[in-house]
Amino acid sequence: MKSIYSTIAAVFLLGASCSQLHIPPVDAVVKSLLHKEDAYVHFSGNQSVSKALSERQASSYWYENIQHQGISAFGPSGYKVYRNVKDYGAKGDGLTDDTAAINAAMNDGGRCGQGCASSTTTPAVIYFPSGTYLLSSSIIDQYNTFLIGNPNDLPVLKATPSFSGFGLIDGDKYYGQYLNWASTTVFFRQVKNFIIDTTNVPAGSAVTGIHWPTAQATSLQNIVFKMSAAAGTQHVGLFCEEGSAGFITDLTFNGGRIGAQIGNQQFTMRNLVFNNCVTAISQVFSWTWVYQGISINNCLVGIDMSTVGSAVQAVGSITVLDSSITNTPVGIVTSYNPPSTTPPTAGSLIIENLALNNVPTAIQRSGGSTLLAGTSGSTTIGAWGQGHQYSPTGPKSFQGAFTPNTRPGSLISGGKYYTRTKPQYNTLPVSSFSSVRSAGATGNGVTDDTTAIQNVIDSATAAGKIVFFDAGTYIVTKTVVIPPGAKIVGEGLASVIMSSGSFFNNMDSPQPVVKVGNAGSTGQVEWSDMILSTKGAQAGATLIEWNLATSGTPSGLWDVHTRIGGFAGSDLQLAQCPKTPSSTTINKNCIAAYMSMHITPSATGLYMENNWFWTADHDIDDQGNTQITVFAGRGLLIESTTGTFWLVGTGVEHHVLYQYQFANTQNVFMGVIQTETPYYQPNPPAPAPFKVVPALNDPTFGSCVGQAPNCYDSWGLRIVNSRNILIYGAGLYSFFNNNNGACNTVDGAQTCQVSMVDLEGTLKNINIYNLATVGTNNMISQAGKSLAISTDNKNVFPDVIALFQLASGSGDDGSTPTMTATPTTLATRTTTATNTVAPTGGWQYRGCYTDNVGGRALTFGQQVPGGASSMTVETCQAVCKGLGYTLAGLEYSQECFCDNALRNGGAAAQDGDAQCNMNCNGNSGEKCGGPNRLSLYSYGYGNGTSIPVA
Repeated sequence: MKSIYSTIAAVFLLGASCSQLHIPPVDAVVKSLLHKEDAYVHFSGNQSVSKALSERQASSYWYENIQHQGISAFGPSGYKVYRNVKDYGAKGDGLTDDTAAINAAMNDGGRCGQGCASSTTTPAVIYFPSGTYLLSSSIIDQYNTFLIGNPNDLPVLKATPSFSGFGLIDGDKYYGQYLNWASTTVFFRQVKNFIIDTTNVPAGSAVTGIHWPTAQATSLQNIVFKMSAAAGTQHVGLFCEEGSAGFITDLTFNGGRIGAQIGNQQFTMRNLVFNNCVTAISQVFSWTWVYQGISINNCLVGIDMSTVGSAVQAVGSITVLDSSITNTPVGIVTSYNPPSTTPPTAGSLIIENLALNNVPTAIQRSGGSTLLAGTSGSTTIGAWGQGHQYSPTGPKSFQGAFTPNTRPGSLISGGKYYTRTKPQYNTLPVSSFSSVRSAGATGNGVTDDTTAIQNVIDSATAAGKIVFFDAGTYIVTKTVVIPPGAKIVGEGLASVIMSSGSFFNNMDSPQPVVKVGNAGSTGQVEWSDMILSTKGAQAGATLIEWNLATSGTPSGLWDVHTRIGGFAGSDLQLAQCPKTPSSTTINKNCIAAYMSMHITPSATGLYMENNWFWTADHDIDDQGNTQITVFAGRGLLIESTTGTFWLVGTGVEHHVLYQYQFANTQNVFMGVIQTETPYYQPNPPAPAPFKVVPALNDPTFGSCVGQAPNCYDSWGLRIVNSRNILIYGAGLYSFFNNNNGACNTVDGAQTCQVSMVDLEGTLKNINIYNLATVGTNNMISQAGKSLAISTDNKNVFPDVIALFQLASGSGDDGSTPTMTATPTTLATRTTTATNTVAPTGGWQYRGCYTDNVGGRALTFGQQVPGGASSMTVETCQAVCKGLGYTLAGLEYSQECFCDNALRNGGAAAQDGDAQCNMNCNGNSGEKCGGPNRLSLYSYGYGNGTSIPVA
């Protein structure tokens, strides 16, 4: 059947399988949305800029003042990475047309623009000092560009009344009917710290703030869109019609017909604020998508996901969590209407923790009828969804409320999942930074910079300074160690650490390229805006090894990526590593990495945001974007026994054994995760050319014996002997079989590989919202048995399960989870418990135990239903049991703590029950501990059994 969802699917399959080809626009949907309505009433409301993005008094920014000595190691001689637009004639005075000057800064040095497929050799940072820059036409973005404004006084990009162009910033210009770059291969770029002002343009004239078709390792951050809010406004803040992204954060949209009009395969969008828009979000299409922490205020419609082309839905799935809608007549508009929905799971929606304030209709069908009533007062939607459900069997079509995820307290701050914006260190003077080039590193892609880098990291950290990696490619031949307390920032994404030499080329003795802390290290690290890579054969290289245990404020890893092969200087390009579909010989010179990132058992407390761990499928510096074959063994492995990790907008692609693996771990939040299977598999079949390492819980592929060759493909996601793994959106894709893309077709069989998600061992509280898979027959398998198949869950192109819940389960391998924690854990964060299981028998009082706020004896603090004023022994026990814990402790009349072992020296009090003397707030007849004293209970074993100690 010819339909818009077929068009979209074909478009994006083309982009994935033949990345050198341009992708045509999704005309039917985009054009209909752009001209949907001609006039709107004015809807008065607050247009104030959010606090986090407020315009501030002008002050100096360290990056503007630091010595600019970054280089492109493999670029043209004398090439400039840093460009200040004022050095090219821009005035920023609000009077002069600065368009030509800004584009001159953009284009200087023969950059990758019209007709260029992609390039890593001409990166550029375009810096805007504070000021107002008038634009009569678009700033035309070039490949590998980082547009940065002064965060202390956001520069204003202001359209003239007669502005002409598609976006004040055009991130991928149309030449004729085609975008300049295939939107699924537009990598490595950023825009941050701007005000985009279209208020000079008449309200009735169509104008767009930013045009942003984009792919991975890209971001928009800290941007305010100021648009006309007059009747009939045609202004749009952000427009994106294609791509495979991506991450966007900290944007505010004021006024306009549509705040964000967006379509892409997948996206994570966090902390977006919409004020006084007609429609806050118009969803063009999606495969899987997360809106986290968004705020919609004084609009007419919050999210319109009802897009339909040729009577078929275009929106695949959306997840909305920890968000709010205020003073808006209609919260969400949907076309999902089973059983007539086409495709059957299109329009899947999951809501968790959405606050409504004066929203009369929470969810409306596209015809106008109310699906879920709202309120003229205030209420919170705990969990509501529509689509296909597996619990864990299915499919079952559902539309309504469901039990939300039970959130571990260690992942929560202020009742929501913890988040943290990438630091820009904008309040610090330039004297607080230590440049690696000034300290003796060359970054020229040839010289061994290991010693110079280690010395500057050590000295700067000891002095309390921030390490600045000037643009360049820094060769290292030994492991670089980042000590606790370090803060490191790169220049755009033009700062690369590249391993080289025999030290990293022994598969039987893998070595980290960069190691964050040693086993047992405690403290905090902040690291942002860098790429890690390998040069030539590096079969034993683990690019990042994270050992650090962080308590209190988590460590952070923002916009730090791995790029393995496929770029100039890597010796892993088309000339060295062409694809070989007609040969089974393995080129050992193309075994390029052992693992992208390893989070070890001792690590805990890490916030990761917008990280892309990519093994190249094509050569970025080849103008045909020709496919290549490069081998990297493992993607991201988390085996922290204590857990407590946040993965926000991450992707892992083209590793041999798996992309994501969680083994013997717990307490992990994710949204969205995205993967691709290596294009060459099953030639060779996994695990070749690597060996299975039991100590790393590697998959053995033993269940593939006797099955088709495409069973021996990389897992997109493996979860082994773990608990509390909560995934909000997953796009797990397999586009090829031996470099042939005919194995997945619209409305057809998905035969690129047999299975995509693997569940093994003893598991607890494993939940996935809006799982979208491509090219796999079995979407989810447990212990070798299929739980869900693709043909039952057809969507716009991927196959989608809106709600997968594995509250508990066990594989057939007989193994048990290892949950022994390290002594250092995160400071306790509390959350309102959603589990309301009634108290049950099996609990036994163990006595009064010591506690310490600096290191809790039981680490997972929980609130009970009704809050602290309702605290009783039974409610605390019920909450802990519902979360899978076997120890419950009550303290100070009102506090409840859970765990499976005593930690941090907690022990029976020397004076017995003397100091556990405080009555429970909810029942004065019970004792709930005392100051630094726990009334401790165990479940399932009594006084004859000792309490586990971590």
